[in-house]
Amino acid sequence: MDLFFVNRARVQERLELYDGVGEEAVRRLDFRALPDRLPVIVDDQMRPVEPACSWFRHLAYLGRDPQDTLRHYAYIVLRLMEFLAERGRELSTAAESDLVAYRRSRIELQDAPVGGTVWDREASVINTLLDWMVEQGLRRTSPLRAVGSTNPLASGMSRDMDIRHLSLGQYVFFRDVGMGGQSLDGEVDRRFRGLAPSRSRAAADLAVTSGMRPREWSTVLLPELAVGMRRPGDSAEFDLQACAKYKKHRIAYVPPDTLTSVDRFLLIERPEMAEGMARTLERRHRDLLVAVEIDYARRRLRGRWQGRDREFAWSAMPPRLRRITVHEGPAGLEPLAVFIGHGSLMLTSSSWDRVRYQAWDRMMAVRGDDRAPQLPVKRWRFHDLRHTFALRLLDFLMRRAAERERTAVRAGTATLAEHIAFNPLLIVSRRLGHASPAVTYEYLRYLEDPMSYVDAAFAQWAGSDADTYADIGQRAMKVEEVGHAAAR
Repeated sequence: MDLFFVNRARVQERLELYDGVGEEAVRRLDFRALPDRLPVIVDDQMRPVEPACSWFRHLAYLGRDPQDTLRHYAYIVLRLMEFLAERGRELSTAAESDLVAYRRSRIELQDAPVGGTVWDREASVINTLLDWMVEQGLRRTSPLRAVGSTNPLASGMSRDMDIRHLSLGQYVFFRDVGMGGQSLDGEVDRRFRGLAPSRSRAAADLAVTSGMRPREWSTVLLPELAVGMRRPGDSAEFDLQACAKYKKHRIAYVPPDTLTSVDRFLLIERPEMAEGMARTLERRHRDLLVAVEIDYARRRLRGRWQGRDREFAWSAMPPRLRRITVHEGPAGLEPLAVFIGHGSLMLTSSSWDRVRYQAWDRMMAVRGDDRAPQLPVKRWRFHDLRHTFALRLLDFLMRRAAERERTAVRAGTATLAEHIAFNPLLIVSRRLGHASPAVTYEYLRYLEDPMSYVDAAFAQWAGSDADTYADIGQRAMKVEEVGHAAAR
């Protein structure tokens, strides 16, 4: 079995290679509303393997992202189907023992066993697929026999949310030394030339002060930050939806200081990047969405794409469309995305990961210096900046709410509506776009560092000025010698 992904553009570029069926293939894809990047598993005869392909199509119709979610699901299903094929089974005939054996092969027997967190995500996908097959009549029942709330596929590990955050000192170190290429004394590191330090610093500032997920801040467009339209010192707000998790709508707010950091990148580094790719974009303009009008009042843009005039709301543009959106700049066509690379369009998630890995390596190289803050064992993720935003905002709002409560109690004016309107958890939950305030509630446990309490509670138990066992032993020997002398 092999895994492929729908790609209309590749077919249209080489219609002559498909013996006249290329145009018909594209027409059928459009007729069935199959999105680009939809995964397709095929057998040795290049025939779609069911029911996996129908399930992927079902999820695409429900709005799951083919580029991210369905791609991840496809590799999970492909691994499972190949394992079952070796045992002479299919998804429709797999027994509970087959699935438990697959679980054991993944978490125990393979050369690099996966951890409990990774496996539980895979098990969730497999369970969802099996439940769908039962709903569609493709299986009479699920092969898994659940006992209470447990499932034979689960790892059995209980875990909390992986919430990691940075202190102010750690963040400045991450932004300036790791991402910005500075030395510990604040000077420019000459070895960092060509790696776009202003872009990396601006991205870090945008992530930590807006609370956006990496998929959200890395795909932001120039008009969403009102570039060229706002006054110095202004903030920016824009709608998030197509790039948000579960496409849950919310308003993103970017403070003025962060916009100043972004403007520095736009002024110093971005023009050279855009100029270097102008000719390439001119040659590829038929494959791109070329914006000809940007309506700031309605937050929409109009342009030409795939030979047609199109109009989109900014918030309705998914990442894959944002990546190919360009406009006419001073040097010719240039990407409409804020964060671009040298000779490339909008940076991809893998490109940002490389930036983060390199930043971590630079920080690790100087971690032994007394001026460097303490670093965690696991390298920081961009998502940790979102956690930092949530905890700092929640801490501020909790303190302000406590003061408001004291004032309201004295005045006797507190109402239920005020309690709800100024509830810190609800405010942070809305700002982060959480599906439920229960998710935000998990952050409460991280407002204070419990390790600092451990340090304070046991400060006298293992103090550096206390006697060591060697000191105690020496005194014991002296006492014993004195006793022997007295006896003589």
